[in-house]
Amino acid sequence: MEPRLTAGLRVAALLRRADLEGRGAYVVHRGDDTAGALAVSVARPGGTAELWAQEYDLSADRRAWVRQAEGTTRDIDAAIARRRAADPDLWVIELELPGHVAVTDLLD
Repeated sequence: MEPRLTAGLRVAALLRRADLEGRGAYVVHRGDDTAGALAVSVARPGGTAELWAQEYDLSADRRAWVRQAEGTTRDIDAAIARRRAADPDLWVIELELPGHVAVTDLLD
């Protein structure tokens, strides 16, 4: 079994890393401090957005960040609402990134 950090610690690390990179990062929804899942909404210039979440990769035996949805900010907000309805412990972080910056550079 893979050791896991608490959700609160993972969120704090993500916010700090974004700050060090000079990127805007905000907690949109606060989940459970210990066991909450984490989703990352990425706002891009021009009104496009993406939703990322971690999934377990059986072949690599590790958790990997996977794009769950993309579209307008309204599309992403609707996807987040559906996920939060199913999982009230979900953390949602919003990142503001230029179009040329890869999300996985900040998430890994």
